[in-house]
Amino acid sequence: MVEGSKLNGTSRAAVLLLTLGEERAAEVLKHMGPKEVQRVGSAIAAMTNVPREQVTQVLQSFSETVQEQTALGVGAEDYIRTVMVEALGEDKAKGLMDRILLGSSTKGLEALKWMDARAVAELIRLEHPQIQAIVLSYLDNDHAAEVIRYFPERTRHDVLLRIATLDGIQPSALQELDDILERQFHGNQNVRSSSVGGIKAAADILNFVDSSMEGEIMEAIKETDAELGQQIQDLMFVFDNLVDVDDRGVQALLREVSSETLILALKGADETMKEKIFGNMSKRAAEMMRDDLENKGPVRLSEVEGAQKEILAIARRMSESGEIVLGGKGAEQFV
Repeated sequence: MVEGSKLNGTSRAAVLLLTLGEERAAEVLKHMGPKEVQRVGSAIAAMTNVPREQVTQVLQSFSETVQEQTALGVGAEDYIRTVMVEALGEDKAKGLMDRILLGSSTKGLEALKWMDARAVAELIRLEHPQIQAIVLSYLDNDHAAEVIRYFPERTRHDVLLRIATLDGIQPSALQELDDILERQFHGNQNVRSSSVGGIKAAADILNFVDSSMEGEIMEAIKETDAELGQQIQDLMFVFDNLVDVDDRGVQALLREVSSETLILALKGADETMKEKIFGNMSKRAAEMMRDDLENKGPVRLSEVEGAQKEILAIARRMSESGEIVLGGKGAEQFV
């Protein structure tokens, strides 16, 4: 196992929870989101024979971090709101604050994040497509993509179109969403108006949809609104966009991808992408990979696309945790 200082954040959290004991660890997990719980749980399950040195390093690091914390942040919502209004004006500040504080009064929506994708789809299948779009915009992108799989084919592109053109939530739509949550979770949530959805949200969700389904949805969207369809496509991060990731990021990504998956993915990549990958391997590993590619023979396009999607999912996860920075058309730009 690697040195404690080189453990990623998820692994360090797993070590810390293991030292807390079952009851205290359970209390900590109650304050984490579903994705975080899943990642930490997987890390805990994979841990065996953790060296004492690693545990000590993790605990020391945690102690140092805690000692650096202050009481600043208490009552931060009112402070942020006052500062934002003063700096941006009431109208602009409202939209920004909705994004910053989204979730503080949306316990019903948060509950959806813990539900199985099929259950979410069943929950909203009879609702108006606008309500479905709001719910999907709030879910994590990969979760939303799973939910869409259970939608009837005729409604998928309609919902994605609505997500792409969603510019804030109207009071009537919020009321309808409140009614859904009240019926299902017996709650009376006062859901705050928020700016969710948009073209980028639609693109992010489509990034996680199976390739064949993605093509069908994009084709239907372009038939309805060609310009909007092109805008969504321009923001989607595809496998070939990995060529824009820096070398250090590619090397980190390759450590997380199996050789078989990488070979399948490269069967459908252009030469520039292949050279990017080979250039971030040792000379011997690159030669072996070239030989394996030549000897692989023909493979189904669906297998190639599946492997590329798998690598992209890993890349997005690493990007979210700050391990790599994604490039490409849909990525955030730095100046």
